[in-house]
Amino acid sequence: MRSTFNLKEPKKDGDTLILFSAYFKNEGRKFVYSTGELIHPDDWDFENKHPKNLNGRTTKAEKLRIVKRQLDRYSNFFSDVVGNYKLSNRELIISNIKDEFDIEFKRTKAISNKFFSVYDLFLEMKKRDYTDEANSETTIKRYEYNKRLLEDYQSFIGKKLHFNQINNAFYNSFVSYCVNEKRHSANTLRRNVGLLKTFLYWANENGHTYKIDFQKFKAPKAQQTDEVALTLDQVQEVFQFDLTNNPRLEKVRDLFVFGCATGMRISNYSKIEKKDIQDGFIKVRDQKNTDKSLEIPLNDFSLYLLKKYDYKLPKISNQKFNDYIKEVFELMGYHQKVKKTIKIGKELVEQITPMYERISSHTARRSFITIMKNKKIPDKVIMGYTGHRSLEVFNKYYKPNNDDKKDFMKKVWKLEDAPLKKVN
Repeated sequence: MRSTFNLKEPKKDGDTLILFSAYFKNEGRKFVYSTGELIHPDDWDFENKHPKNLNGRTTKAEKLRIVKRQLDRYSNFFSDVVGNYKLSNRELIISNIKDEFDIEFKRTKAISNKFFSVYDLFLEMKKRDYTDEANSETTIKRYEYNKRLLEDYQSFIGKKLHFNQINNAFYNSFVSYCVNEKRHSANTLRRNVGLLKTFLYWANENGHTYKIDFQKFKAPKAQQTDEVALTLDQVQEVFQFDLTNNPRLEKVRDLFVFGCATGMRISNYSKIEKKDIQDGFIKVRDQKNTDKSLEIPLNDFSLYLLKKYDYKLPKISNQKFNDYIKEVFELMGYHQKVKKTIKIGKELVEQITPMYERISSHTARRSFITIMKNKKIPDKVIMGYTGHRSLEVFNKYYKPNNDDKKDFMKKVWKLEDAPLKKVN
């Protein structure tokens, strides 16, 4: 598809506008766009469609060279747009080209709203598509936070975001902002970059942008975090803690213990019904990956809790779960200080917080895996319960505490009864 330039009034005795144009065979009509540049017909090369008299050091020659450079911007931008549309297998139509030109050459007020208006459409779609209440609330809130993060970044750089700016320079600037201004850890940054790319893939697939530079954005590597896991004794202590006078906390405590005793995500066990209990197993479809079926044998804890609630476990949003379970552990006196080391850019930062603040729904799953591994249950058996397919991901859940580490060390490096020299 070729483009060209023409004068609006080629016979005018005075300056006239230069128009950019390109013929669209699929629509059978021409796209015409004013460049805003003016030139006298005497200074126009009608055969080659660009300014003439470009040589020399005169003021006039310099002005004509500036006009030529501006026209090159239009033709080069048009070539880039056409190329990117072809790469993404999208049909090129005049209305889309006009929108792109308006944004690139700042001829529309819509530039201030388009990027985030599209993000709002994306959020609406996500809210419609999610049916798993336990999982969707947290996921939607992450996308909403990601939008606020982009809005904060826009304010920080002092200019409006639009899709044509989403390139490698934007990515480097955005990552620098997240690390240096927002102090995001490597894991937080990795998650937010993933959310941004999901949005941009959706925007591209739905015709809101043709640019595909974002496909090359590489999130930082995940960092091993110092998360906590409970021992079997601690789980039993939580299970036996008297909360009869606080039904709200009793329910969330029971859900937490159920997670500890099964290794299931809250999004999975919140959906359990009596029909899912078959031959001593909990048999459900994994809500996170519907291709996987989970089969978890019942035990004393899980069976007791299912019967307590007549096989209809209490339902609670993940956010409220994480808030309430911290109340439980604070009430139980879990105030011991726990250190967490996170990586922010190239800097390692240590955070000291009370243990109860580190407890969440995911602590239950992590505790299950740690307890089972400490009891020498084979990894493949545990992975069969949790649904993990990757040993690397599975092992990230294993969090032996200091007492466990001491016991392991003493069991291996144990002195025999042979006589030893006395040590002073």
